[in-house]
Amino acid sequence: MLEGPAGVHLGLADVRAAAERIRGAVLRTPTLRSDALSRATGAEVWLKLDNLQATGAFKERGAANRIALLTPRERAAGVIAMSAGNHAQAVARHAALAGIGATIVMPRYTPATKVTRTEAWGARVVLHGETLAEAAAHARQLALAEGLTFIHPYDDPAVVAGQGTAALELLEDAPGLDTLAIPVGGGGLLAGCATAARALSPSIQVFGVEVEAYPAMAQRLAGQPVQVGGPTVAEGIAVRDVGELPLALIRRMGLEVLVVPERAVEEAIALLAEGAKLVAEGAGAAGLAALLAFPERFAGRKVGIPVCGGNIDARALSNVLLRQLLRDGRILRLHFDIPDRPGVLTDISGRISALGGNVIEVQHQQLFGAPTVQSTELHLMVEVRDAAQGDAIVAALEAGNYVVRRR
Repeated sequence: MLEGPAGVHLGLADVRAAAERIRGAVLRTPTLRSDALSRATGAEVWLKLDNLQATGAFKERGAANRIALLTPRERAAGVIAMSAGNHAQAVARHAALAGIGATIVMPRYTPATKVTRTEAWGARVVLHGETLAEAAAHARQLALAEGLTFIHPYDDPAVVAGQGTAALELLEDAPGLDTLAIPVGGGGLLAGCATAARALSPSIQVFGVEVEAYPAMAQRLAGQPVQVGGPTVAEGIAVRDVGELPLALIRRMGLEVLVVPERAVEEAIALLAEGAKLVAEGAGAAGLAALLAFPERFAGRKVGIPVCGGNIDARALSNVLLRQLLRDGRILRLHFDIPDRPGVLTDISGRISALGGNVIEVQHQQLFGAPTVQSTELHLMVEVRDAAQGDAIVAALEAGNYVVRRR
C-alpha cells in the first residue's frame, strides 16, 4: 500500500512488512518502565531504547527498510543521502551490510567525528555547502549525474514505514499504553509510529514534540509561515522543511504537536542520565521534555516515549549536567568581596565544611579584581546535597558578616 504524498496510503500492513524486512539487521530494542521518571513526572513512563541501536539512533529502521526495497539495478548503482547526523550513519551502515555503495553529502562544517563515523561504515563522504539545504541540493545533483538512488531521511513512504516499527515493538512490549510522546524533526518517526499505534489501539493519544527554536511541523499544521532558527541542543530535530508525506499523514490523523522550551530538553537529558541511567541526545530526550513542560497533559497516563537517539557530544552532555546541577541548587556559585587579611579564607571554608558543603573550585583575585587594595575578590563553587543545604550554608556565611552574592 506504500504510496507518495498525493495518495497518502500508508498503513499498519506496511509497517508490519517493514518489520519483517529489517528483522535481524536492526536491533529490537528493549522497552522498560522507568520508576524514577514516573515519580518525577506523575505519569507511568515507558521508554523505548533506540539509543541502543548500532549507530545510536532510530534512523536505522527507515534506512534498512528503504535499502531492502531497492531493485537490482538500484543496488548495482548505489545510494546517496544528505545528512549531518544519524541518517548518514544509518544509510552508510545498511548499505554496507547489503554490499551496496553509499555516498553521503554533508555540509562543509560538519563536526569531524560525524564524518569519521560515517566513513567508518564504508561510505564515501562529500562535504559541500554551508547548510543542510545546500548539501541536499548537491546530493540531488550527484544522484542524477551518477544514477544513484536518493534516500530521503523522512519524506519517503518506505522510510516512514520503517520508523513506525518502533511503535510496533513498543506496543507489543507495553500493550497498556494510552499515550505516546514522539519527537518531531521532519516528521517521519511521528507519522510512522502514529500510523502503527492508531491501527493497533484506536483510542491511543499520540503527541508530536518539537523544540521551540524549530517548531516547523506545528507551524505547518496551524497554517502559519515557517519561522525557525537558533541554537538548540536538540539539533537532531532542528528541521526547517518537514516532509510532505509525514505532514499529510499527521494531518489526516489529527495529531497535535507540542512545542517545548530549550530548558525542558536540557532537564530531560539530565533526568534520563541521572534517573534512568541513559545517555540521550537532545532530540532523543524531547519526548520526556514534553512531560516536564506540560505535566497536566500527561498526569496519571501510561506514556510511551522513544529515546530515539543517544549521539550527544561529550562536552555538550557535561555542560547540560552541570547547568542542571546549578538549577537544582546542588551547585552554588558564590561571590564575595572579603577583607584582605589572614584567616578570612580559612573561616569561610570552615563555615562551608561544617555544614557538609564541598568546595570544588576557588578563584581568589587579590591584585586586580577587588574594588580596593584592602579587599580581595573571591569566587567559590560549592557542591551540596540540595537547595536546602545550600541555603543553610549561605545563611552561615551571612551570619559571619560576609556579603554573599549568588551567581
